[in-house]
Amino acid sequence: MRVISIAHSDYSEFPDLIAGMHRLRYRVFRDRLNWDVSVSGDMEIDAYDALKPTYIIAVGDSSSVIGCARLLPTTGPTMLANTFPALLGSNSPPRSDSMFESSRFCVDTSAADSVAATGLRDATFSLLAGILEWGLSKDQEAVVTVTDVRFERILRRAGWPLERFAPPMQIDDTKALAGHLPISESALMIVREMGQIQGPVLAARFTHQAAA
Repeated sequence: MRVISIAHSDYSEFPDLIAGMHRLRYRVFRDRLNWDVSVSGDMEIDAYDALKPTYIIAVGDSSSVIGCARLLPTTGPTMLANTFPALLGSNSPPRSDSMFESSRFCVDTSAADSVAATGLRDATFSLLAGILEWGLSKDQEAVVTVTDVRFERILRRAGWPLERFAPPMQIDDTKALAGHLPISESALMIVREMGQIQGPVLAARFTHQAAA
């Protein structure tokens, strides 16, 4: 398994991985979780994908997408500020050059077989470590996210607990909430230790040949 970051300038190099990411998001958020999400065919794609996000993608040995996350700056439109501001409670939407938003985090549990001692998938730990490594490389101090109580528990078990903005709120079938997490070397060290990860996970440079 490899974890890569794909910035907007690199989209054209990885059309198959990006399409696989959107198909995975469809299977997880539309089929499994029954969220009310925007779809196109067998892909989950929404307006935030048009904002040139960076994607963190976990790639399996067969070059299949087994996990992903979407990263956007908080200085522009975000899911928290523009779609789910009610989850902020009395707080103002975060706007900072040193803070980003992570959304659409998911793992293909049917493909990510390896499980760490905590019961979480290795792919989950690798994606979390990848987000932390990316944030540190960009001099970021925190990440905000809109998620649910299920994923909040996963973050806690991974050693990277979420600090809520406000109590959870029922949205359709989901008990949703929003919060922020520190981007720090200590947080990265804990996630690596909990996931038994040795060293960096983000590939310095990824090619299709490297995936073969």
